[in-house]
Parts: sequence; C-alpha cells; structure tokens
Amino acid sequence: MIRPATTADLRRLQEIERAAGELFRIVGMDAIADDPPPTAEQLQSYMAGGTAWVATGPEGDAVGYILVEVHGGWAHIEQVTVHPDHAGRGIGAALIGHVDHWAAEQGLERLSLTTFRDVPWNAPYYERLGFRHLPATEVPSWLQDVMEREERHGLPAWPRAAMTRTRAAHPPA
Repeated sequence: MIRPATTADLRRLQEIERAAGELFRIVGMDAIADDPPPTAEQLQSYMAGGTAWVATGPEGDAVGYILVEVHGGWAHIEQVTVHPDHAGRGIGAALIGHVDHWAAEQGLERLSLTTFRDVPWNAPYYERLGFRHLPATEVPSWLQDVMEREERHGLPAWPRAAMTRTRAAHPPA
C-alpha cells in the first residue's frame, strides 16, 4: 500500500535511508553510505507540500518512500528509497507509478530525477522503468540548479545523470 507520509514515519524514513545507503559501500562509495539521511525538517517540508509518500509492508510500517518537487510541468523525484530488506519486490517501481498517477492528476507532463550513472540499482534501473538520459543541451535550468546543488554536496565524485520520462498516458482515477 502507498499512502502519504506522516510525521509518525519520520524516524523510519531516516532508518530506510541509512540502510539503503550502506549498499553503496559495495561499489566503493563510502562517502555516499556515510551521508546523513534527510533531516526531519526536510522530510516535514515534503509532507506539508503533499509530495511525500511511503510504501508500507504487511505490518503497516514504511518499507520505502518517495519525495517529489514540482518544477514547471515536471514532477521531479528528489528521492526514492526502498529498505534493502524489501528490495527486488517492485516497491520502487510502485512508488514511481504512484507519482506518475499523481502527476497526471496535477496536469504535469514529465517525471525527472538525477542519479548515479554507473550504479546498477540507479540509472540502469530507471532505464528499465522508461526513463531516458537527458543530454546536457536538454536539461532545463532548474534541473541544472539541482545538479549544481548536488555537486556542491560532493556527488560529482561519481558520474551523475539527469533522466526523464513522459508521464504515462493513463487518465487520473
């Protein structure tokens, strides 16, 4: 089940982020693994804007989450994370599908995200979900700003990619 994130989820979302971050040690990206999760204030900002959702497990606890920002006609996925204990079950795809449906309701045309180009569970995963790499000449200025912010945060040590896809054609329910 996917539902809006609540303040009761804050600690769990940070736990999910820390656990998922540990996977980056496997590919020698310890700095990413050591990066702190979003703060409670950052998460609450997305919640207040109605752009934070969680996927829940059988017990009703959060097992994954997604955070979205709106820029023009695009729904930008700022973060999508699934706890490693629940990986490989389509939860990330379901969260993105939920955002896709939400974007249709909002009249948004595209989904976008930035990710690590060469990490198997990043860009190659999103390609399987229909995202394509944006050439530098097609990156809108607001997305360039996002990537510059990521660069200042230390992410350019590993190749990054801006990716997008057209929102699915289904009408809102």
